[in-house]
Amino acid sequence: MTSLRYGDVSVSQENFVVLVEIHRPPNNYFDRQLIRNLTEAFTALDDDPACRAIVLASEGKSFCAGADFSPEGVSGGPGDPGAEQLYVEAVRLFACKKPVVAAIQGAAIGGGLGLALVADFRVVSPEARFGANFVKLGVHPGFGLTFTLPRVIGLQRAKLMFLTGRRITGMDAVAWGLGDLLVPANQLRDAAKRLAGEIAENAPLAVLSTRSTMHRGLTEALKAQTGHELDEQIVLFRTEDHREGVRAVSERRPGRFVGR
Repeated sequence: MTSLRYGDVSVSQENFVVLVEIHRPPNNYFDRQLIRNLTEAFTALDDDPACRAIVLASEGKSFCAGADFSPEGVSGGPGDPGAEQLYVEAVRLFACKKPVVAAIQGAAIGGGLGLALVADFRVVSPEARFGANFVKLGVHPGFGLTFTLPRVIGLQRAKLMFLTGRRITGMDAVAWGLGDLLVPANQLRDAAKRLAGEIAENAPLAVLSTRSTMHRGLTEALKAQTGHELDEQIVLFRTEDHREGVRAVSERRPGRFVGR
């Protein structure tokens, strides 16, 4: 398969491993179009028998810093009128049949953390930072995180991340099970490709069958959970606290919240 392009997403293949790379440096903020492009790429790879495993990576200093809430930022936040479609695309992304290994450098924040959790495995650098900072923005978590994050790190640690909004390091991520391998930043891609290659060398039908069984019910659960997340986000997006949260985060200070 030759190199292909889906908007800001490129697809290239080496043996049975396919690299899917996001090109929105330096922060790789997401919006509906980016998630749609990723979904289109993943859907095409599902139908390609030459693809046995996917490496998801990003160009730039961050894996994905989530939605850009600055005044000049891209769409894709919870107040976006098309947020419902964003979550439809997100559920389609989770429905991918092929194993996915993510290479995580820098920030994976908010929806970017949600995107990282699309992957089966995460190879991380010490510089990686993971955060679910929704409460600092005065909104409810989204992108299915209230379902996916507790499954990976447990309910207690997920609540700690959600209710404090704190960030954790790449080392902490591996200790918590959010990351699977910790490697130096300059070895990140190669390590992710090796892990994907280790998967791809096995019997492909058996790999797909086993993964499908382990993901049984995931799509249906995510449809329900993202629907609830969106309902909560719509309410909270209208609050004074959300407007203050956006200002506070952009100004790198604690929010002065009033509870309305």
